[in-house]
Amino acid sequence: MELNEIRDLVADGMKAVDDCICRRLQSPVVLINQLGHYIIGSGGKRLRPMLVLLSARASGYEGEDHIEVAAVIEFIHTATLLHDDVVDASEMRRGRETANARFGNEASVLVGDFLYSRSFEMLVDIGNMRVMEILSHTTSTVAEGEVMQLLNCHDADTTEASYMHVIQSKTAKLFDAASRVGPVLAGRDPSVEQALAAYGMHLGTAFQLIDDVLDYSGTREEMGKNMGDDLAEGKPTLPLIHVMRVGSDAQKALVREAIEKGGREYADRVLAAITECDSIEYTRQAAEREAENAVQSLSVLPQSPYREAMASLARFSVGRVY
Repeated sequence: MELNEIRDLVADGMKAVDDCICRRLQSPVVLINQLGHYIIGSGGKRLRPMLVLLSARASGYEGEDHIEVAAVIEFIHTATLLHDDVVDASEMRRGRETANARFGNEASVLVGDFLYSRSFEMLVDIGNMRVMEILSHTTSTVAEGEVMQLLNCHDADTTEASYMHVIQSKTAKLFDAASRVGPVLAGRDPSVEQALAAYGMHLGTAFQLIDDVLDYSGTREEMGKNMGDDLAEGKPTLPLIHVMRVGSDAQKALVREAIEKGGREYADRVLAAITECDSIEYTRQAAEREAENAVQSLSVLPQSPYREAMASLARFSVGRVY
């Protein structure tokens, strides 16, 4: 199933999600409206709310609460982006200025806080305690992942296991939640909830690993940001960690210095080391394994166009360009 076919499958639901987002963004504070609409309208594939719709229908849910939950997921994701860009001092996202570059750090942090707060108001309105439990735990886990990533910055001794734990907490956990809430709303057996949570965790991990690949192989136009941003920030992503494990002494010394000092002046030499060590291919293969594990997790669901779409999203995650 192609991405446009998946979008067509949930087009009505996504329109309802967008309407819900616009309605719930309303605030008497003008800056909240301006900044909120700026970041929500900045593009992106809306994969996380799409996963809520797909997992709900694939699980047999026939109600409408999944629309509100999908909007909550997008609000939480948007809040993390606002805070991330401030922490990373980012100036570009999806090909245009970040909210902090345009409106300032203070406004970005505070509107991110507003989105978190509004999300939990919406969850109270939905009134499903299990959904609230999932998403409250998710926001805590994502915040922990952000702190762990901050601690790993400029740490050339970060292990692959430590890095995987960070991305599973920071990125994949929200995919986990988006996939998990569908069977919860449908009242399915806990084993189905756990299987779809595993699907989301594997999918989100694959998605982040391909981001790592694209940071060293994609163009600025593909990524919507500057190539090598992670290196400039001293982030030890999987391609760098792989070089630190298998590279020559000279390559390891180079990557260590690049991680510890940060900056773009190392980019060409580090890219050469990554290429010589096949670290891009190593990372891509890790992503492909995660995507295949995601597809296998769907075996608990009956065959349907929604299950097929979820499997296709997993495969899309490792074959995408921005």
